[in-house]
Amino acid sequence: MNYIKINKKTVFILFASFFMLSAHSQELQTLIDVALNNNPEIQKFELQYKRASEKVNEVNTFPNTEFGIGYFVSEPETRTGAQRFKVSAKQMLPWFGTITTRENYVSLLADAKYEDIVIAKRKLMASVSQSYYNLYANKAKQKVLTKNIKLLETYETLALTSVEVGKASAVDVLRLQMRQNEMQQLKEVLQQQFLAEQANLNNLLNKENDAAVTVVDSLIIPSEDFEMTTGNLTLHPELLKYDKLYQSIKQSELLNQKENSPMIGFGLDYVNVSERPNMDFGDNGKDIIMPMVSVSIPIFNKKYKSQTKQNELEQQEITALKQERLNALETLLSKAINERISARISYATQAKNLKQAKDAENILIKNYETGTIDFNDVLDIQELQLKFEMNQIESIKTYYVQSTIINYLIQ
Repeated sequence: MNYIKINKKTVFILFASFFMLSAHSQELQTLIDVALNNNPEIQKFELQYKRASEKVNEVNTFPNTEFGIGYFVSEPETRTGAQRFKVSAKQMLPWFGTITTRENYVSLLADAKYEDIVIAKRKLMASVSQSYYNLYANKAKQKVLTKNIKLLETYETLALTSVEVGKASAVDVLRLQMRQNEMQQLKEVLQQQFLAEQANLNNLLNKENDAAVTVVDSLIIPSEDFEMTTGNLTLHPELLKYDKLYQSIKQSELLNQKENSPMIGFGLDYVNVSERPNMDFGDNGKDIIMPMVSVSIPIFNKKYKSQTKQNELEQQEITALKQERLNALETLLSKAINERISARISYATQAKNLKQAKDAENILIKNYETGTIDFNDVLDIQELQLKFEMNQIESIKTYYVQSTIINYLIQ
């Protein structure tokens, strides 16, 4: 059984086709490829699959051949002489098709185990993408804070000039400085959060925690969402795994019926006979060779009837589990689609608000040129601008994070 390789181009289309990465940025596709090659959880599932596949060779065997040897302490006399020792060999053979059925059963179990690899790879791609977008949002927020701190420094210079001419008080200057301090604190907190998220991403890549990760400088929400086929949800590996487990139980029942059949044994006994002394006849000392055939019949077959009942119950359980998981995936998909739509709406609203806040800022600047300015209004407008810009970044992140969830479910 061969691995199904995940095409690198497909991975890129799934998780990165809807945005352009800077030429100097570390591409998301590259991060995903590194994770798929290095992540220890993927390696764990691949080793489990190989071990499960190897069991096919384990079950492709007959029962042990029985050998026996016995020595007659008191040699029984026969017409042709005394029996000295006995050697026997016996081989039991399972019912026709039992070994093939057992191989098929183990192969189906291995197929189900393979779906764990596919699921783990999908989850890993989603986790790497989401971590990447978290880093992007963090970095973008830091840039916004840096810009706003510089803006407040400009306002502080204006306030100091206004104080000198008696058009503002020292309190206005202190308020602007306190606001700068708050923003600097937020920026430093974001820097620490960036390092924590970077360590999380590096762990997914199986790299050192402090390895630098470069993210794209800017992202935009595309004008149109990528095409979705919700019908693909029924082909999700989490659901296919239940299908393969169900088939393995059916094969287990076939194996149970085979093992409830008789076993046929073939054997051979050899008895060494010594010659009778002082006698001369044709068969004197002739050894005994006795072919044998035996049949093992499971007369007390309560065990196999119980196994049949267990298999029926397990099939019902798997059917219920699959339906339960399908319902959960449908709920997750619906939530991701709606939240992505909400992110697009939120982004558009924040863009309108931000434009209006900038217009208000321009009015304040013009007022300063005419000799009047209220620095309380300056702080209010600046705070609104910061809020709208932060919300805009959060909307972009939400859009792409929800897109990765949708990709995980239907691609």
